[in-house]
Amino acid sequence: MFEQLGLIGCGLMGGSFALALKRARLVKRVVGYSKSPSTTARARQLGVIDAEASSALLAVSGADLVLLAVPVAATETTLKTIRHLITPQMLIMDVGSTKRDVVDAARRTLKIQVGQFVPCHPVTGREVSGVDYADADLYTNKQLVITPIDRTQPAKIEKADALWRAIGSNVIQMSPEQHDTAFAAISHLPHMIAFALMNSIAAQPEGNTFLSLAGPGFRDFSRIAAGDPQMWRDVLMANREEMGHQLQHFQDALAALTKEIAEGNTSELERLINRASVARARWSTAAGKPAAG
Repeated sequence: MFEQLGLIGCGLMGGSFALALKRARLVKRVVGYSKSPSTTARARQLGVIDAEASSALLAVSGADLVLLAVPVAATETTLKTIRHLITPQMLIMDVGSTKRDVVDAARRTLKIQVGQFVPCHPVTGREVSGVDYADADLYTNKQLVITPIDRTQPAKIEKADALWRAIGSNVIQMSPEQHDTAFAAISHLPHMIAFALMNSIAAQPEGNTFLSLAGPGFRDFSRIAAGDPQMWRDVLMANREEMGHQLQHFQDALAALTKEIAEGNTSELERLINRASVARARWSTAAGKPAAG
């Protein structure tokens, strides 16, 4: 059990983490800070946190566990703010969806204390944000990726691993570089495609009419376009190098389909569609998900 969680960022992700720890009786006290005082006050009102802090530094004072649930672009500033109160006993984690920029910021800022920082990425979320949507089950049966560096203390990794497993997460480890390459393909690129799709339809004079005819398939496909704009701006910019590689792969695949349609080559078009269908079915089976949809 931890004596005190210093929660920096009392929104959906941070609030859900606090609630999960409380339910599992893994923490005695939660002190929270958010950039918006009204968010911190609301978190206290909802019982997500036990005490409000007026700054990130005060949130970590006396804590043995710290979670940074802030936009990835704010990681370095936040670590600079709290580094003076970091103690050797403290475990520091984040929940950012990019990792190379986060670990680089930690190296620059924490220096010899960087071994206490365990970079984490919970593969979960919602289209809505804010502490009002915090849910103790948000991390249950979801993947949690830990991306340690060579200087991360093994004892801190073990403690972080055990903590996330205790609240129901399925923990895996990979390097920050492997993480950003993989998630550029399976998360960041799909979001970018969804944003582009909605913009392409909305920009057309008959866009609203088209959208009024959309069914469940379109709703499922476009769901992620409702993500938080500032968060996704930061994610795409932070991982822009890997995004460039994945965008090229996607453009090549799209060009192949476009070519066969333009040339009326039905057999090759069917082959490309079938290849995608088979790949999707294999993934669904391996992941234990429904093949259709």
